[in-house]
Amino acid sequence: KGKTNIGIVAEGLKDGKKRKIYIYQVKDHEECYAEVMSQGVSYTTGVPAMIGAKLILDGIWSGKGVFNMEQLDPDPFMELMNTQGLPWKVMEFEI
Repeated sequence: KGKTNIGIVAEGLKDGKKRKIYIYQVKDHEECYAEVMSQGVSYTTGVPAMIGAKLILDGIWSGKGVFNMEQLDPDPFMELMNTQGLPWKVMEFEI
């Protein structure tokens, strides 16, 4: 029972203005178990790995060598997170 929460607080400048946001997603352990017979932590590990593999196989992410996630276009990854069971939300903070 319970939920897992994964997120990051990012702070910086966007379009010349200070901005602070929290990008996060929450997954329910019981829902994960009903779908894949595993808990939420395994689900939130496996789905992003699958999405990364899909983006490479589809040729959306390409290149030779080893890459950090920050070097790749995040938009297709984040779009697939929403459609593959890990929808994310953004919370804006006042600065």
